[in-house]
Amino acid sequence: QLQLVESGGGLVQPGGSLTLSCAGASGFDLDYYEIGWFRQAPGKEREGVSCISSSDGRTFYADSVKGRFTISRDNTNHTVHLQMNSLKPEDTGHYYCAATIVAARPLLPDEYDYWGQGTQVTVSS
Repeated sequence: QLQLVESGGGLVQPGGSLTLSCAGASGFDLDYYEIGWFRQAPGKEREGVSCISSSDGRTFYADSVKGRFTISRDNTNHTVHLQMNSLKPEDTGHYYCAATIVAARPLLPDEYDYWGQGTQVTVSS
């Protein structure tokens, strides 16, 4: 049973923006977990994009998205958003959110216990 649900993917032109959202399913409360966003392109390994801690709101970003992507929590609605600006074709992939109590290496997929089924992001003209 999936504990997380992603939304907001789609097709966008290079330079465009998208906002992905991650919500808990069946009472799963994201507020208590570190939440990470990951992506996987065809033929490539899943890679960490960004993470936000549960305790102090610290954020982490892959070098490839720094300055373009912003991760944030909406504690009122118990969701986590990934604002993606200045999108590039190389940002294309299936984007997943994941949760863990604590991640020593926040951008490493193996650190996460709960996953959603993902949402597709395609950047193309």
